[in-house]
Amino acid sequence: MTLWRRLTSDMPIRGQVTLAVFAALLLAAPAFIGSYPLSILILVIYFAYIGQAWNVMMGFAGQLSLGHALYLGLGGYTAAALAFHFGISPWIGMIAGVAVAMLAGGIVGFLGFRFSLAGVYFALLTIAFAEFTRILFDHFKWVGGSAGLFLKVSGDPGVWHLRGGPVMFYYVILAMAALALVACRLLLTSRLGYYWLAIREDPEAAQASGVDVFRGKMIAVLISSGMAAIGGAWAAFYYKNLFPETAFAMGRSIEVILAPIIGGLGTLIGPFVGAALLVSLGDVFTIAAEKIGEVFGVKTAGLKQIFYGLALLAIVAFRRDGVWPWLARKLGFVR
Repeated sequence: MTLWRRLTSDMPIRGQVTLAVFAALLLAAPAFIGSYPLSILILVIYFAYIGQAWNVMMGFAGQLSLGHALYLGLGGYTAAALAFHFGISPWIGMIAGVAVAMLAGGIVGFLGFRFSLAGVYFALLTIAFAEFTRILFDHFKWVGGSAGLFLKVSGDPGVWHLRGGPVMFYYVILAMAALALVACRLLLTSRLGYYWLAIREDPEAAQASGVDVFRGKMIAVLISSGMAAIGGAWAAFYYKNLFPETAFAMGRSIEVILAPIIGGLGTLIGPFVGAALLVSLGDVFTIAAEKIGEVFGVKTAGLKQIFYGLALLAIVAFRRDGVWPWLARKLGFVR
């Protein structure tokens, strides 16, 4: 069976054609859109990627993490610090960042699963580790401490150094998101993927049927943390600065989980749909708040967040399974 057939085996022809056309449009997008729409598209794909990383842990294996900023931050700081101090390529630094993040994920997972923490209790453990790491990096002077770490903007441009314009970063994050999508599809259709689904639905029944629940959970945490670290490293070189207060912030963890929840938890396309909705809504509400302030001459601080929260509340209330499952049924993309 070819890779394409394995990836689209349960997708009707209409869905396969749409997927191919959409991929072609994404590849050609930088040639037809301006710099501002391109920056929006970069954010959409970035949030889709990190959402997919979280989706592996929660959507596939059913393990709630509210501290994924830990892995994003560790991946970003490791790659950035190695490049800043030793001139090591970000791609090599990513490997080190993935190793550090997976080590942290392994510790969190081992402590949580060995002591049978689940649900909100495991989620609290992930938050605690992220907060502890934030405080630690606030006093870690080798990476700038609370003053932050700023990457060099001059030097040899190119993909190897992750130094260049928005178009370069766009194609890098697009490739990362595409590889993540393919990898997650292959994982879901593997024996491990079926084990994850069994663990997610009923861990006790899975254990009774012979599934090694502890091993399955640990693998999900390790893969998810490693994927998140790569996203964190990309973001560090895209924004060219890191601060503990933002890199490990609870708000960043919430940003990670919103796209898959809104788009459709446990689905492959859900994080992409959710990210598109979240970023576009955020942009629209930012512009709307500014216009209201100009027209009525009032301060609109916090108005965007109110609009944003109401929109998310409506989506969650009326599409509890996420937007993508409903949309896929309407468009005939599922058999």
